[in-house]
This record gives sequence, C-alpha cells and structure tokens, in this order.
Amino acid sequence: MQMALANGTHHAHSPLDMPAPHFRPKSDTPLKERIRANHVSFYYGKTLALKDVTIPFYSQRVTALIGPSGCGKSTLLRVLNRMHELYPEQRVQGEVILDGTNILSKEVNASLVRSRIGMVFQKATPFPMSIFENIAYGIRLYESLSRGQLAERVEMALRRAALWDEVKDILPKSGWSLSGGQQQRLCIARAIAVKPDVLLLDEPCSALDPLSTAKVEETIDELKADYCIAIVTHNLQQAARISDFTGFMYLGELVEFGPTTQVFTQPRNQHTQHYVTGRFG
Repeated sequence: MQMALANGTHHAHSPLDMPAPHFRPKSDTPLKERIRANHVSFYYGKTLALKDVTIPFYSQRVTALIGPSGCGKSTLLRVLNRMHELYPEQRVQGEVILDGTNILSKEVNASLVRSRIGMVFQKATPFPMSIFENIAYGIRLYESLSRGQLAERVEMALRRAALWDEVKDILPKSGWSLSGGQQQRLCIARAIAVKPDVLLLDEPCSALDPLSTAKVEETIDELKADYCIAIVTHNLQQAARISDFTGFMYLGELVEFGPTTQVFTQPRNQHTQHYVTGRFG
C-alpha cells in the first residue's frame, strides 16, 4: 500500500498528548463482542469501496473509525445496519454477525435490523414534527404503549441524551426550533428510544461548536454503559478522548485495529503512525 505523505520535519504530537475532559475511566468490564463485520467487501456499482474488512465491536465500549475522507468509514457503518440497501447499484459481500445471525441475509428483516442497530448521521436530521413526536414516532412503529408509557419512554430517551432539562417545557415545539447541538442530541435520543443494541454515529459532531461537541461526547460516554457504540470521526482528539478501541482505515481497507491507547501511542503499522501524528491526512 502506497501513501502520499506531506512534507515537513516538525515533530507532531499524538492526540493523546492533548488534555481530555473528565470522563469516567475506560470500562473494565469483560469484553463481549456484540457485532462483527466478517470479510466485508462493498461496491458502489463497479467501484470497490471496502476491501475484505473484518472488525469486531464490543458491548459497553466505544470504537472509533478514523482515516482520511473517502477511506470507507461511513460506508462500513451503513453496511452494519443495511442502510446501503436504500440506494440502487450498491452491493455487499461478506457477513455482519449480530448475536450469531448474519444480518445481511435476505431472510432477516432490514427494518428490524435498523431498530436494533440505530444510526445518527453527520447532519442532524430531526423529523418535521414536534420534539415529543420525533422521539415517539419510532417507538410507535415497534411497540404498542399507553399514552403514559409512551410519555415515560420519551422522557427516558431525552434524559439519556442529556436533553430533557433543556426541552421538557417545550415538547410541543418543532424539533427544527432547537440549536444544532440540541438537534443532534435529539437524533441520539430518537435512536435510543427504540432500545437498540448497537448505536452508530457518523461524524455526529462535525458541524457543532466546541461546547455542543463536549455535550455530545459526554452523552456518548454515559450511553456506553448500556450500548455497543461505533463512531466515525475525523477529529483525532475526539477519538482519543472517547473511544476504547480504534480502527484506522485507508483506501477501503482496515489497516490497523486495537485498543485506542495502543493505536495512538504504539501503532504497529507505519501508515497508522503517519496518520495519527499528522504527517498526512
């Protein structure tokens, strides 16, 4: 694999050198694999976008996917919950195993897959409805609850997304009336309201200011106690702060995967080292 590197001889620091927020220590609960991509290759038409990617994702852990633009990070997330099937001329080879089942199988209902594997996108996408209905909509698709039970679930989801105190008095207002950071947390609340097993986050903070980014990161840190979380990010400091495991991708391949501290401070692959120290990107 060849890679163009930027010129320059200055010393670049690892993102782990940067001060981190006061998050809880990394989880010490035993590792339990929740979902795994097995030898996944993906094609946009005839263009190969993922090349034989195998990677595990663990319960109660955050896994960050890093790498340059166009390397396949977001494509991998979309494969994990079969979002790619919504677009023509896209096909996948390999398996995605969740609880022993290959969820890419045509015998597995794609809608149910997406209820178990929630996804939050780079651009906040509230539905054109009230804050309350943004959360309640998905719950109603999969469960029949009383009005009181539904209200409890909506409140639970908004609390878990650290948004309840900010919106509890304006639930009838449009989700579009919220700030960008609030809209992104609303989308996180909407994703977790249906009680998924896995939460996928595709650059959820790329359009947010530092304060909103910090709130989303704190939310992710709280949620990982109950979820398997995968996050795509271009922000290496963010990956270092919030993830337990990191996968470095380049040109559709998974170049390196391991505990975040190891990937950032003692990478096994030279290309990973060049990327995390800022020598290319």
